[in-house]
Amino acid sequence: MKSIAALQAVVTATPFDGEPSDAELDAIETEMPAILADVALLDAQIMTMNRTPTELDERRIRRARRRVLAARRDLANTELPGAVA
Repeated sequence: MKSIAALQAVVTATPFDGEPSDAELDAIETEMPAILADVALLDAQIMTMNRTPTELDERRIRRARRRVLAARRDLANTELPGAVA
């Protein structure tokens, strides 16, 4: 049987402080409109899970889907900070 104790120092060589870096926070902030649009779509879908969707529910889901697509399009067309052009 092979021991992995010798490899543990390599895995834990850099301590993790539990906080995201500035670059990670910037990426989250850039993606926040898409994240919020996804959450709104999930909310609209969850509301109709245990019942037959009404016309209003269907419109709400369609609008939420359009917002998700628009947010993802805008994110794809955004030049990220630090990206090489």
